[in-house]
Amino acid sequence: MTPPNPDFLDDPSACPSRRTVLVRAGLAALAGGLCALPSPARADEAPALPADGTPFQPGLVTDLARALAKRAYAAPRTDDLPDALTGLNREQYAAIRTRPGSAVWAEAGLGFTLEPLHRGSVFRSRVALALVEEGTVRALPYDPARFETEGVALPAFKEDPGYSGFRIRARFRGGELSDFAMFQGASFFRLLATGQGFGVTARALTLRPADAKGEEFPEFRAIWIERPGPGGPLVLHALVDSPSATAALRMSLRPGDTSLCDVEGTVFARAAIDHLGLGGMTTSYLFGPHDRRGADDARAGASSSGGLQIRTGSGEAIWRPVRNPETLQISSFMDENPKGFGLMQRARDYAAFQDDVQHWEWRPSLWLEPLGAWGPGTVTLLEIPSDSEFNENVLAYWRPKATLAAGAEMPFSYRQHWCWQPPEPPRVAQVSGTRSGRGGENRRLFLVDFTGEGLAAPGDVRTQLGAASGAITTSTLYRYPERNTLRVAFELDPKGEKSCELRLSLQRADTLLTETWLYRWTP
Repeated sequence: MTPPNPDFLDDPSACPSRRTVLVRAGLAALAGGLCALPSPARADEAPALPADGTPFQPGLVTDLARALAKRAYAAPRTDDLPDALTGLNREQYAAIRTRPGSAVWAEAGLGFTLEPLHRGSVFRSRVALALVEEGTVRALPYDPARFETEGVALPAFKEDPGYSGFRIRARFRGGELSDFAMFQGASFFRLLATGQGFGVTARALTLRPADAKGEEFPEFRAIWIERPGPGGPLVLHALVDSPSATAALRMSLRPGDTSLCDVEGTVFARAAIDHLGLGGMTTSYLFGPHDRRGADDARAGASSSGGLQIRTGSGEAIWRPVRNPETLQISSFMDENPKGFGLMQRARDYAAFQDDVQHWEWRPSLWLEPLGAWGPGTVTLLEIPSDSEFNENVLAYWRPKATLAAGAEMPFSYRQHWCWQPPEPPRVAQVSGTRSGRGGENRRLFLVDFTGEGLAAPGDVRTQLGAASGAITTSTLYRYPERNTLRVAFELDPKGEKSCELRLSLQRADTLLTETWLYRWTP
């Protein structure tokens, strides 16, 4: 193991501080095999954690990320797994389960338990795991006795293979332990609120998605989990690494009818970064009432999220239904200091999907609330063609206008609401339905419903409807007062265009009554 070069710590003192010594020791453990610049990097040994009993001080992970960013990147090792594990399919890998009673804190009577997850199948990278108890680190070494399998034989390892991530179970409303969170794969994590099933996935860091330079997938390299106190949150500290950047995150998780995750982090640029994504989240959308492309399916729909909701810095409420397009679509919504955005599941009725297995109506909505001023940038939406309901083909994130020079760092913080409904619904009527189908000759028919208290009451309502390309040929407003709903039916003539940007809202006098409905039509 090549020790780290102490020069990169920018501490020439002959008597370094205790925290600096810990950072050096942590890097020596985490970066086994990382070569000091300017030597080329090579694949490292699986990241290890500082030894048991190492003090865990505030800022230690941030210092580790800052120091690691000044070294050459070394990809995590994956060639230590035998074919018996890397060749597992989805069902075979799912057969490797946590043995009852073996979870961390299973006998402690706490509000949480922790279940390390085995490496294998597509989850080949190792993330080093440790607990923080009474201010010190306690590593979680690999233990095959944690697992039971059906039809899969776990191989014997000469060296500790570590884990691919972990599952968290929690007590909702003081009940029995049930699924709450999952951290596994790259820098992906998922949470649930009371009564939900896993759906939308968050990313700790997003770098260059759909970029000509190629996307990077940062990875969790180490995560420290604090032992929770009575009634308190579960606090995690994560070290993230990639060729262009490192990051340190402190994450505070609270389960509930709306589950919360508060994130405080800092990104450290190894190289210049001109395409950074914060608050990234991905979801699946196969088909629905406004987009059934190629769907020969008995169900009414298949999607973990129905659309992107935005509340701009100026307070405008936007709803953008997502699609499964024939070609990659990228949409950017310019803003400054956004109040929030998220991938939302508004359809909560079984009839919206008619799926007795997946129950898409139980999937979480994920609403992200920036903490502090994020400045100018864009909420960016990627929609990727997909032929499988298991593909997360929709990605949303905040792209700051500011770029990062090599060696620069950017702090950020936000709160995630994993919810049935966002914490502060818009004060205007919401889009409650979008449907589309064949209209007149060479035209598309759209039916857009808005629902809200008093919306359908008598009075003049003006439809604000436009197309940036193509032409709106007809538009009719229908009132349904028994449902507090107004429907706008209109036809779009694309006039040969390859895409048409549509915008719709309802007003009474100069007062905006509804969200702004945005839509990109493509053939």
